[in-house]
Amino acid sequence: MTRRGNRSAGFTLLELLVVLVIIGLLVGYVGPRYFSQVGKSEVKAARAQIKALEDSLDQYRLDVGHYPSNEQGLEALTAAPAGETRWQGPYLKKAVPKDPWGSSYQYRYPGEHGEVDIYSFGKDSQPGGTGEGADVTNW
Repeated sequence: MTRRGNRSAGFTLLELLVVLVIIGLLVGYVGPRYFSQVGKSEVKAARAQIKALEDSLDQYRLDVGHYPSNEQGLEALTAAPAGETRWQGPYLKKAVPKDPWGSSYQYRYPGEHGEVDIYSFGKDSQPGGTGEGADVTNW
């Protein structure tokens, strides 16, 4: 076994650059796939929250006899509306949640698509849209 002069053991600049390029390629390939999954999870969370709100509204209707008016809104699930003597709430353990993008859920009674409409405008906070910007609804 022979030694090569005073050459110190370690990596050359070229070897380090090759490793950095490989890491950059991996991040460029995996990163977009990872972040697309994050968007899908926000939509799933919004659907779950809308389902929970819908269930709470059904319990409210069973107790009170009707759904909250548009003016009373979803807040009627946490605080008794004025004049509602049969209210047995709160129907939610916490305050009405915001959607995963930080906006309020929209509520309409009577609904255009069912007895009540509950929806989020999605990531773009605008009606309609596609992909992550699409509305998330209970219909």
